[in-house]
Amino acid sequence: MQGCRKGRFMLDIKRVLKAAPTKMRSREPLQQLWTPWGERIDHEWLSARAGNKAFNPAEEGERTLDEGRTPILGEHPRPTMVRDNCTMLNGWWDYAIASIPEDETAPKWRKTAAMLTRDEAVRAVKETAIPQTFDGKILVPFSPESALSGVHQTIYPDNLLWYRTVVHPVTLGGEETVRQIGDANRLILHFEAVDYVCACYVNGQLAGTHVGGYLPFDVDISAFIDPDDAFEIALCVYDPNDSGTQLRGKQKIEREGIWYTAQSGIWQSVWLEIVPEAYLRTLTLKGASDGKLFVRAEIGGDKPNAKLHIVVTDPADGTVVADETLPAGVRKVRAEIATAAEHLWSPVDPYLYDVRAELRYGSAKPAETAGDAAVAQSQPMDVVSSYCAFRSVEIKPDTKGVARFHLNGKPLFVKGVLDQGYWPDGLMTAPDDEALTHDITAMKNAGFNMLRKHIKVEPMRWYYHCDRLGMLVWQDMPNGGGKYDPITISAPLITRRHKNDHDYKRFAREDAEGRAQYYRELDELTTQLYNCPCIVMWVPFNEGWGQFDSQTAVQVIRSVDKTRTIDPASGWHDQGFGDVRSLHVYFQKYRFQPDKLGRATLLSEFGGYVHRVEGHAIGGKSVGYKTCDAPLSLEYALQALYDEQIRPAIAQGLSAAVYTQLSDVEHELNGLVTYDRSIVKLPVQTLHKIFYIENE
Repeated sequence: MQGCRKGRFMLDIKRVLKAAPTKMRSREPLQQLWTPWGERIDHEWLSARAGNKAFNPAEEGERTLDEGRTPILGEHPRPTMVRDNCTMLNGWWDYAIASIPEDETAPKWRKTAAMLTRDEAVRAVKETAIPQTFDGKILVPFSPESALSGVHQTIYPDNLLWYRTVVHPVTLGGEETVRQIGDANRLILHFEAVDYVCACYVNGQLAGTHVGGYLPFDVDISAFIDPDDAFEIALCVYDPNDSGTQLRGKQKIEREGIWYTAQSGIWQSVWLEIVPEAYLRTLTLKGASDGKLFVRAEIGGDKPNAKLHIVVTDPADGTVVADETLPAGVRKVRAEIATAAEHLWSPVDPYLYDVRAELRYGSAKPAETAGDAAVAQSQPMDVVSSYCAFRSVEIKPDTKGVARFHLNGKPLFVKGVLDQGYWPDGLMTAPDDEALTHDITAMKNAGFNMLRKHIKVEPMRWYYHCDRLGMLVWQDMPNGGGKYDPITISAPLITRRHKNDHDYKRFAREDAEGRAQYYRELDELTTQLYNCPCIVMWVPFNEGWGQFDSQTAVQVIRSVDKTRTIDPASGWHDQGFGDVRSLHVYFQKYRFQPDKLGRATLLSEFGGYVHRVEGHAIGGKSVGYKTCDAPLSLEYALQALYDEQIRPAIAQGLSAAVYTQLSDVEHELNGLVTYDRSIVKLPVQTLHKIFYIENE
């Protein structure tokens, strides 16, 4: 039997040397891999014969259509705010790739030859004319760089990307509901994610702009349409990818090593929703282990005496555990209510409560008779279905005085796996909702209780599946900044010395607007995902990539969420504060050492053992930290890793361990699952035995 060999990268510094942007536009050809779900889309939507299939709406909720196409990501995109009336716009759109003018007659926003600044990009997408002709069809929401888009073409920093589609009112819902758009109803256009700067046009008129590539945004398009006529939606997008300083994660135009194929434009679902004139714009529900429920909501529109009626129900028997009516105030609700909920959420028992939220208006009863009577005399304006859970997370000493992670007041060793969230056919976009649950379930069956969502934000449905399936999540903030200095980024691996992250030049963070944009998106990310009981830790920075002022980043998070733990600087460039000390160890044997400041110790990345499965790898050089030629070699290496390093460390005080990684990604072949999700590299029972921790 062949054993395992040390990886190609003997020092981590070598992987960071590959981080710098390059001017080359050629790249090594890859073998195109398809997931099982991507193969179905290819057959039904992209192949020549797919063009002859008619799309007929499914009956009784069935997703697979007889003699038709399976809808593209047709599930409701936001399980925390579900209304009855929504229309998915995923599917074929027109697209065009236009070059930004570079001559003397270029618009005033054009100042640089290679890329646009943030402000220039905003002006560009707002002022450029909609193309008269388009290049072809793109399958939304897959980015044009992906195989599933049907385009498979790179977007460069001197390009603008255009989309166009036409919507017919008959597809939006009942005739009366549609006719009331602009009067009693509003029509909201939702984009779950567009990378990076975009402007939305409806019937040729600018309806809204957005900056940021990872989070949802909405545009009220009621004023731009006639309910009796079809209307055109156009979107102009600019994305500098790794040539800019914006948040971009691991995207790189010239993918190599640990940096992956860049993607641009629409990459999550697009949909329309008809809402009342006054409606719930946001709804946040956060339950604690003592049964208290924090409620936060923002109201769109303007109605006098608005009230928010919250009913929380136990799904087991329909028992109402909370029934409260809250004043909406100045279009906002901030309240904490008591409930009779006793069933706590955990990975082994992921118990969710049903929530019905009604926005009501009308004459209110006096304070002494307010409550059910007031609700009865008011009229329901908007109704939203949601869910919540009750649990607590904290870092505190255990019975032996060792700082550890606690869930619902009890110590829990966090067995995590690094999850990049990339797909060979969809890149950052999962090809199907079932694909999202596949990864979560596979890791849960392998014995893990946590996924570290690495340098990426997922659609809300992914977090919903973690909530309902029982998977803890550490949520990374995508990294940004300029060209990284390899010495600065890798030095702590060798020297164990940490640099002060106020040094903006050293950390490629000299762009003041880029720093401000980071804080804006960090606030939005924390707010967007605050609902999700699965999330137990925020990770604002990783390995110093674009790190700056981490104490301020923690303050931004704390201003929104004081209930979760935070890893301020995962890997290195620890600034000596916070509740945890976070380590990445790949090239030496890990030996536990207690933190001098008494913080909980996290092994937030380790392992990364390579095993190539022929026919399920893209080709070229493999990237990882130790290569195992045979499955049995991988099994023995993993068993030794846990027996000799991880289990002894747990006994000494290690609070969490995060193995690298869930799946192969492009040249990285260190996943437990192949990139195409077809093969788990070791039997699930074997993985569960290796990763089993006795004191769970």
